[in-house]
Amino acid sequence: MRLTTLELHKDEFSFSAGHFTIFSQTEREDLHGHNYYVHLSMQMLVGNTGLAFDYRVYKAKIHSICAQLDRRFLLPNQSPYLKLEEQPDMWVAHYGDERIPFLKRDVVILPITNVTIEELSHWFLSQLTENPLELKQHHISEITVKVFNGPGQSGGATWTL
Repeated sequence: MRLTTLELHKDEFSFSAGHFTIFSQTEREDLHGHNYYVHLSMQMLVGNTGLAFDYRVYKAKIHSICAQLDRRFLLPNQSPYLKLEEQPDMWVAHYGDERIPFLKRDVVILPITNVTIEELSHWFLSQLTENPLELKQHHISEITVKVFNGPGQSGGATWTL
C-alpha cells in the first residue's frame, strides 16, 4: 500500500450565488454574486490494484452540494451582526437598522458566521466528512477543500485523520 493524493477540480464543481460579506457591526458589502468553483484534494492509501477506491462517489457529492447552492442567495445563520426572521413566504435579514427581505425560494440559510470563501470551504468540508465510517473504508487520511470566488482567490479548509 502506498500513499497518494487525488485532486478533483472540474468545471461542473461550481455554483453561482449571491451574498454580502459582513465586516463589522456597522459595515457590510452591497448585495452581489460570484461564480464559485470547488477544488477537492484527498490523501489516501492506494492498493495493489493501483486504485484507492471509486472516487466517483466524491465527484457526485461535490456536484450535489454545489447544486444546493446554485442560483441562490446565501445567508449565514450564526452571524453575531445579522439576525434572520422567518416569515411565511420570506426571510428578513436584519443588519443594524436595515431590513432586507428575501423570498424563501431564493435563499439558502447556512450554519456559518459569514458568507466568505473561508467559511464556505469549512462548510463544504463538513459536508464531505460527515460520515467517518466512509472515510475509514476509503483509507482517506486528509481532505482539503478550496472554494474559489474568482481566478487566483480561494479559501481552504483541511480535515486530517
